[in-house]
Amino acid sequence: MDGLRALAVAVVIVYHLEPGLLPGGALGVDVFFTISGFVITRLLLAEFARTGDVAMRSFYWRRWVRLVPALLAVCAVCAVLALTTGLPSFDAPWVAIVLAATFLMNLVRAAQPGVYSSDTSLLSHSWSLSVEEQFYLVWPPVLVLLLRRVGARAVLLCAAVLCLLPLIWRVILWNPTAAHRIYNGVDTRADQLLAGAVLAILVARLHADDPRLAALRRWSARLAWPALGILALIVRYVPMTGTSAWTMPWYTVGFLVAAVLSATVVAALELRPRTWLSRGLSLAPLVWVGRNLSYGLYLWHYPLSRLVSDLGVSAAWHTTATIAASLAAATASHYLIEKPLTRRARTRARTHRPG
Repeated sequence: MDGLRALAVAVVIVYHLEPGLLPGGALGVDVFFTISGFVITRLLLAEFARTGDVAMRSFYWRRWVRLVPALLAVCAVCAVLALTTGLPSFDAPWVAIVLAATFLMNLVRAAQPGVYSSDTSLLSHSWSLSVEEQFYLVWPPVLVLLLRRVGARAVLLCAAVLCLLPLIWRVILWNPTAAHRIYNGVDTRADQLLAGAVLAILVARLHADDPRLAALRRWSARLAWPALGILALIVRYVPMTGTSAWTMPWYTVGFLVAAVLSATVVAALELRPRTWLSRGLSLAPLVWVGRNLSYGLYLWHYPLSRLVSDLGVSAAWHTTATIAASLAAATASHYLIEKPLTRRARTRARTHRPG
């Protein structure tokens, strides 16, 4: 899973820096959504199975520690550059900083039917973080409520129905001027996170000796390579953003198709760890980057790309310089911010654990 994260963030970065190479590289965000829905739901289910409930306050504290300090560090650096330099990209970035720090970027972008406002451009990539955070505010309480009130089969059925609702909503909303609304809305992208959630519930519900789990394991392994191949073809040849990409098939059914393909790959990685695909994505450097740097790379590459341009780095070296700077910044963020705070949060959780 961490190896898949590394590939997804690499695709997004290449798309932002060299869009001609990977016109559909924004699909990496879609893959991230499905991975996030799976991982978060699996964590919630595991805690509920272990304790009979979920400590929501602790859950949200862990999410805050994992995501927010690193994001605030990016916002702080952008603010310092705005106050101390005259670099064009960092001129009056306050709207972008506030929207990124409060996880509201997607709402503003969704309300802009035409070209996105330059006020948000410096940190506009934080729209996807906003979608995830807004999803985290709603889905965990809903899941816990379902777990308390109904059986496992009903929980799975409810999650599947919820997964279909964004598709119906996109069909209702669709017209070319609504592309930004559909692309950025948590209500219109929730099926990509819920696809991962449905998979997590399905895997948790089936016992180890259940023939349905064996069938899921077998078919996910068979379909994983074709699914990954289709995702790769989309990344290479199918633009997802820009006026030319605003098509009804992609902006209605396409998002769910991408989620199902991603969930198929995730299922194979989860259930068949000894396949060639799992082994390839388990290479130590790939796993280390996916586990420790993928979030930081996503946070830093976008503003650093603009900083590199403002500093006059030639076009020939722009991508190389941005990637190098992003790796350095993400590594510093991991060791100086994310890892210490996460370790402290875990220590605090063990200290306050009942019994």
